[in-house]
Amino acid sequence: MTHTYKTQGTCSTEITFDKAEDGTITNVSFTGGCNGNLKAVSKLVNGMKAQEIYDVLHGNICGHRSTSCADQLAKAVMEA
Repeated sequence: MTHTYKTQGTCSTEITFDKAEDGTITNVSFTGGCNGNLKAVSKLVNGMKAQEIYDVLHGNICGHRSTSCADQLAKAVMEA
């Protein structure tokens, strides 16, 4: 099932991804943000379970912000 998550506090504004019934995440794409870095994040998490993504990326911050695009992805996959 395809999910769309509106990010908060990041340069990216939206994350879209597919989540299978077993929690596997695929087809992650970000709208806005650091294009090259977010393409890399998308490739690295492709095929991972939502819990694995959360465990690795939750709490990651960007500069002076209290969140990051990766942190927002962690929240998104668990909320889906």
